[in-house]
Amino acid sequence: MDKTKVFPRTGDETIVYLKNVIRGKNIEVGDYTMYNDFFRDPRDFEKNAVLYHYPINNDKLIIGKFSSIACGTKFIFTAANHAMQSLSNYAFPVFWEEWGIPGKEVVTAWDNKGDIVIGNDVWIGYDAVIMSGVTIGDGAVVATRAVVTKDVPPYTIVGGVPAKPIRKRFDDATIEKLETLRWWDFDDEKIAQILPAIREGKIDAII
Repeated sequence: MDKTKVFPRTGDETIVYLKNVIRGKNIEVGDYTMYNDFFRDPRDFEKNAVLYHYPINNDKLIIGKFSSIACGTKFIFTAANHAMQSLSNYAFPVFWEEWGIPGKEVVTAWDNKGDIVIGNDVWIGYDAVIMSGVTIGDGAVVATRAVVTKDVPPYTIVGGVPAKPIRKRFDDATIEKLETLRWWDFDDEKIAQILPAIREGKIDAII
């Protein structure tokens, strides 16, 4: 195991370990989380997938360990919003120079929804859209082309526009065990040892 690699698969430059290509200070990614882009260079994740993420807001994208982010995924941040209390949809403060508005008021042009937080072992499907302020729990699955506007509970599959729960991945007892276990926090050697049980769904063998 080498978590410092950019391209973890020999001869494949469509998949990166995301943590190792991030440069922005407001993006945090855990070990082994992977991102796939077969249209463009996956090293350009910040430019192609993280949209309206302006430093002036100080909002963050936080992604846990061992998550899988498919090609076409988009994270839409606060500055994509417009101020709903305004009588106009037009973002006047963005054009402060044109309208004589103090530049420090630019952040009033939109409703601040907050950080996007993606848990550990999350699978985000092709072309999915995650909106600002959303938290996706550990082990959740976001279906292809879903638009996620609300929080997703751990180990829940969501899909649709807007995304809604489809079903839980496991029964409640198993989910509770997984949330307590937090296998992704084990060291690499321990994960390698229990990998057969993980792959075969044998949680009691791990416990």
